[in-house]
Amino acid sequence: MPLPPVVSREEWLRARKELLAKEKEATRAKDAVDAQRRALPMVRLDKEYELEGPSGPVRLADLFEGRRQLIVYHFMFDPSWDEGCPSCSLLVDNIGHLAHLHGADTSLVLVSRAPLSKIEPFKARMGWTVPWLSSYKSDFNYDFHVSNDAAIAPVEYNYKDAETLERQGLAHFASGEAHGASVFLRDGDDVHHTYSAYGRGLEGLLGTYHYLDLAPLGRQKYVNEFLHHDRY
Repeated sequence: MPLPPVVSREEWLRARKELLAKEKEATRAKDAVDAQRRALPMVRLDKEYELEGPSGPVRLADLFEGRRQLIVYHFMFDPSWDEGCPSCSLLVDNIGHLAHLHGADTSLVLVSRAPLSKIEPFKARMGWTVPWLSSYKSDFNYDFHVSNDAAIAPVEYNYKDAETLERQGLAHFASGEAHGASVFLRDGDDVHHTYSAYGRGLEGLLGTYHYLDLAPLGRQKYVNEFLHHDRY
């Protein structure tokens, strides 16, 4: 990758101010998109989901822990795997102290289809403390389109059906595990689904990317080229 040109301080300052104007424009555009996301209509969940936690069965509603909002990161971990997805691991490495989310009336958990017997050792290896549940005995992953098996449920990923995925060269998403995030809002005893995102829609959660975006060499690698942090 070629390095940026070397210029005088005055030339650098002119270029930096031009970029600053574009950065502010991008920030305002993001503010508008964020406002539109918050204004999305929501769907009340009629199905009762039961996940498996370290202390036994847990209802989705219990994961709020009394807070009004719940964010679920769908962590790719197939029941046949012995360790979690490296890309999802990178994202979890970028999760900050949960006290800040809790202070904003929001809970955050990880959910995977792998059983706890595989999740718990991997979580300990990575040194994570974020709550992590198994959906192995639940429809949860299939209903929120992060596990695909045409024999179990209609295939969909990132709001595209199997035919669209095939036509766009994305057939690898039509089966097996994928990543995503889903957001829920509790209103009394009712739980509502407000938002889900997949693919590059989750790049905003990757702090590592944003740090690298500040530097001239940039990201240097795709997200799926990063390793588990204990393998560097």
